[in-house]
Amino acid sequence: MTRIRETEWKRRYVFVGVLSSSRYAYVEAFSDQDQESRLTAHVNMFRYFGGVPRILVPDNLKTGITRADRYDPVINRVYRELAEHYGTAVIPARVRKPRDKPNAEGTVGIVTTWILAALRDRVFFSIRELNEGIAEKLERFNAKPFQKKEGSRLDAFLAEEKAALLPLPEIPYELSSWKKAIADKSYHVSVEKMLYSVPYEYIGHEMEIRLTRNVVEIFFDGQRVCSHTRLRGRPGQCSTVPSHMPPEHRKYSLWDGSRFVSWAEDVGPHTAVVMRGILSAHAVEQQSYRSCYGLVRLGDTCSFERLEAACEKALLYTPRPGYRNVKTILTTGQDRVKTSPAVPETARQDKDSESYGLVRGAEYHGGKK
Repeated sequence: MTRIRETEWKRRYVFVGVLSSSRYAYVEAFSDQDQESRLTAHVNMFRYFGGVPRILVPDNLKTGITRADRYDPVINRVYRELAEHYGTAVIPARVRKPRDKPNAEGTVGIVTTWILAALRDRVFFSIRELNEGIAEKLERFNAKPFQKKEGSRLDAFLAEEKAALLPLPEIPYELSSWKKAIADKSYHVSVEKMLYSVPYEYIGHEMEIRLTRNVVEIFFDGQRVCSHTRLRGRPGQCSTVPSHMPPEHRKYSLWDGSRFVSWAEDVGPHTAVVMRGILSAHAVEQQSYRSCYGLVRLGDTCSFERLEAACEKALLYTPRPGYRNVKTILTTGQDRVKTSPAVPETARQDKDSESYGLVRGAEYHGGKK
């Protein structure tokens, strides 16, 4: 890539791709040189050529090459995926060896003169406007006659190379990124503050997640386990596939707020109050369903009598107890401890005074009875 001034204050970077025989070129400007820009440039270049060259000879940028080596270079994982999607091979140029891609090196200099220099007096207010100006000059550049032989880059491309290109796949490559996450006890992985389910057998295992614009794919040990539609918007959303749940959870997968409340009313009035409080704790009711599931499971593991007693005890501590409050009471056995009857404040003060001897009569101070 080479730099170009879009305005007096900002710089943009230009991707240049050239076919080896015809020297037919593709040029596009980007805001930076990150991996997304580089891969987008390749996808757009293949579309412009109407096919895919059998070999790609890129520079050794970190966005494409993880480790530069004369004999065994390591290709970036995402860049390798792009090459596999289009059926082409990546053979990076050797470091500091411009002879490995002479046409590209020479075309960069010509592009600087014929395209970038021609646009130097124009002001562009967006990257889209800049690329529209480049595209106009690029068409003229490729159609410009050669100086030492007949025809142009476009003529040579149509006559010599277009038929030799690999066909484009039906679906263009979709940019992706990879992350790692451990499946928690709720058989979900957290990715960018969103939750996606995995089969419960993978609880506690580290999963690899491939993110595209619309899809989340989850892998374990190189094998794809499942996929989800990518969630957007408010953090904390959850995508759960019922088949990923343990058998004891599946029977609750189709429950809604009214069914949770109906179940709680069967347990007792205090449980119903707690359940309604959990459901109203979030702006979106579905966000509270996991806590509701937890309360139902407490009823499965303990008796309904203990759960009702724990909810009653929790309501003494706070007007809006949650799942954790009730679980703590059951775990510590506080639901079995009876609450002492309330003692009037005046009686309590009199009892304290007698117990500790804080009130002494007149005789103690030498006074009269």
